[in-house]
Amino acid sequence: MKNIPVSKLVPGMITAADVYEDNQKLVLPKGVVLTDKTITRLEFYSILSIKVEDEMAEDSALDNEQPLSFSTRVRNSAVFQKFSKKYEEDIKLFSREINQMVRENKKIDVDVLLANTLSLLETENGDYLNVFDMLSNMRGYDDQTYAHSLNVALLSNVLAKWLRFSPEDQKMAAICGLFHDIGKLLIPEEILKKPSSLTKEEYQEIKTHTLKGFHILEDMGMNYTVCQTALMHHERHDGSGYPLGMKGDQIPAFSALIGIADVYDAMTSARIYRGPLCPFHALGVMEDEGLQKYSPKYIITFLENAVNTYLLYSVRLNTGAEGQIVYVNKNKLSRPTIKVGSNYIDLSSRPKLSIAQII
Repeated sequence: MKNIPVSKLVPGMITAADVYEDNQKLVLPKGVVLTDKTITRLEFYSILSIKVEDEMAEDSALDNEQPLSFSTRVRNSAVFQKFSKKYEEDIKLFSREINQMVRENKKIDVDVLLANTLSLLETENGDYLNVFDMLSNMRGYDDQTYAHSLNVALLSNVLAKWLRFSPEDQKMAAICGLFHDIGKLLIPEEILKKPSSLTKEEYQEIKTHTLKGFHILEDMGMNYTVCQTALMHHERHDGSGYPLGMKGDQIPAFSALIGIADVYDAMTSARIYRGPLCPFHALGVMEDEGLQKYSPKYIITFLENAVNTYLLYSVRLNTGAEGQIVYVNKNKLSRPTIKVGSNYIDLSSRPKLSIAQII
């Protein structure tokens, strides 16, 4: 038996002990053979490490598929080329500014950082930019704070638009996303990047990033909503979050919104055994298990609009059949209707079928 960080897990490993959430809810029992879906589920519950058996399951196989042709097309597009260049420039600027803010107590120009971030969503000639496509192909960063924070800022801004927040509140959502994890810069790197399981003390230390972030931002005179979001983005609708164990409407709107963008980006990050995750894996977990943990209005809006961005996309099912997403089922958002040849397959009524890849 050995302790393994969730970021190092691969399909075929076997759980050596029951895995519990903070509130002692069982997430996975002992003896489960891990799959991509169950590993994604661990990310959803913010599990940092688990115990696994020394031996892999005999019949398991790692996902060694080559990059999807869809990803290749996205990466070769002019829209992505522009996005990736600007993204890399923004990461450098953001990391430099945030480090100077935290290490040197230097004031930063939030408006400049915000403008640079939101410019990533702009396209020439009104071309449509699917931020999900862009971010799923920008997963080459080992960094655990800067790129993640930029991703959460972009996703939060998009979600705020879908929720019909005012233009000013849409900008505020992006700012909150940029700074939500700033407290992690005060967590020792040997804990954040520890290659083995965290001790209880180390796990509790990581959880202090919310309070540390609040104090950093408060000391810099940052807008209180931004400070509050850094403190409360791990609160959960059912009271299972931290640091205050708040429930339902007690959780401020921006904290609730950032929490959704935060967990989606964590779930879809690249792993050592595969590249971009099929978004329907993550969206399925969020739909199956997120309605209790997140504001129902916010998460349903996120799921509805995220799934709709893939309408008319070509996909491959787990059976190998290929088709096109033609209809989103309101009763099961992550399981749309697929047209395969002249047939229509309603995934909401076919539990054994699923979308394996976007092609």
